Formats: sequence, structure tokens, C-alpha cells
Amino acid sequence: MGLLRIFIRLFTTSDQKPDYLSWQEIAADYVERAKQNPHLVTVIRGRCWVIDGDTVVINRVRIRLAGIDAPELDHPWGRKSKWALAELCKGQIVTAQIKPELSYDRVVAECFLPDRRDLAAELVRRGLALDWPKFSGGKYRHLEPPDARRKLWCADARQNGRWPLNASSGWS
Repeated sequence: MGLLRIFIRLFTTSDQKPDYLSWQEIAADYVERAKQNPHLVTVIRGRCWVIDGDTVVINRVRIRLAGIDAPELDHPWGRKSKWALAELCKGQIVTAQIKPELSYDRVVAECFLPDRRDLAAELVRRGLALDWPKFSGGKYRHLEPPDARRKLWCADARQNGRWPLNASSGWS
């Protein structure tokens, strides 16, 4: 545990809340705002930190790119997907339009570069992520290269129920 958290726990009583929010609490707050005002667009804007091919962090908020499925880091093409997303975002201000849902304590959002390119669309177009029709309604399917589902077979299997969502493959 970090020294800062140790000091905070030492100097706050059990009925006091620390003056900072966890990223899960921040995510829940954004989603609640999006649910309360569905006609208003809730936006987070800033530089982002790439976690994997479909997860970024902007202003301490973990964001899942809406409508796509990128391979996990330990699956084939997972690291390539992550670094392609990092290259797209490098030095850019990313705009995330929040959806009123959570995915494993992550906010779900459509994310755009300043030139209005959709990050999810760019990854699908490059063959490093797949459209997930269950969540996108097929929005990105036409952008998938012909061999994408064969190349990203782990993600395709997960979408079709042939692979457990949290299974680790053991690939490096």
C-alpha cells in the first residue's frame, strides 16, 4: 500500500471518507449523470493513458471503448492492438462521450481524436479489434478486414460464447 494511503487511513476515522475518489467511484458518478440526463452528452476530455486495445484512462477515469472487442494483452495480437491505440492517441486530446453503462467498473464511451476520428473505428479498420454487434448494433462490422475474425479468433470466440470472458490463455 502506498505511503499516502497509509497516512490517510491513519488520520481519518472510520466514519470519515478520504477527500479523494477511487476510479470506480468516479466512473459510477459519470454513468449516473449519463443515466439521469440521457439527452445530454456527458464528455470527458484530455490526454489518455492506454491500458489495452479497448481500455484507456482519461482524467483518472477508466474508459472502455464502446462497441468493439480487442484481444487481451496475453492473446495473439493483444500487445499490437494496445500499441496501435497508444500511437493513435499519442500527443492528442481525446474526447470521450459517455454511455449510461458500466463494463467491469469502467465507463463505456465513444472516443474521438481532435480530427473526429473514432478510435474504435480506427482499430477495427486496422484489423486489431472486432465489431461487437451485441453492443454496437453492427456499427463497425463493415470496417473489419476480411481476415480479421480468423486473426483475432480469441475475441471472436469470446463474442460467440465459445471462450469464457475472464479466461487466461497463458500466451505471452
